[in-house]
Amino acid sequence: MAHAAPTPGMRTPALTGPRAGGPPDVFGERTHAVMKWAVPVALGLVYGYWAAANRRSGGPITGWNVLFGLVAALVFIALYVAVRAVAPGLRREVHALLWAAFAGCATGFLVNQSGSSTLYSAGVSLAVAAGFFAVMFYRYYTHEDAEGHRIG
Repeated sequence: MAHAAPTPGMRTPALTGPRAGGPPDVFGERTHAVMKWAVPVALGLVYGYWAAANRRSGGPITGWNVLFGLVAALVFIALYVAVRAVAPGLRREVHALLWAAFAGCATGFLVNQSGSSTLYSAGVSLAVAAGFFAVMFYRYYTHEDAEGHRIG
């Protein structure tokens, strides 16, 4: 069956990725724009709820607890957006290190809110950051050249 040629002014979906020969981009620009903000907000709300739940240790939900969760969510969202904006312009080593520091600090804060010792929280934070750095460095090392440009 032959496909009809698009008429002038007819929208056609993007069938090529951002790189030459990349995977097809099945989502439109509008979807990418929405998800650029929906992902940080969703992750921030989950993070804030988790931090507030850790802090109250199964006790009653209070106004201060809700406020703490909202502030934690807003700080997480702001830091996530800042890291996402700054990191791609950095070399792959620093790029991976920035994401690792963010993940380690976020995890350490959650562990600390559960009432664990500061030493234990720092240890968990460092372990998470080290694992995150290894994974992110491998990803950037295999998908970017030394200057940070994506490779196919």
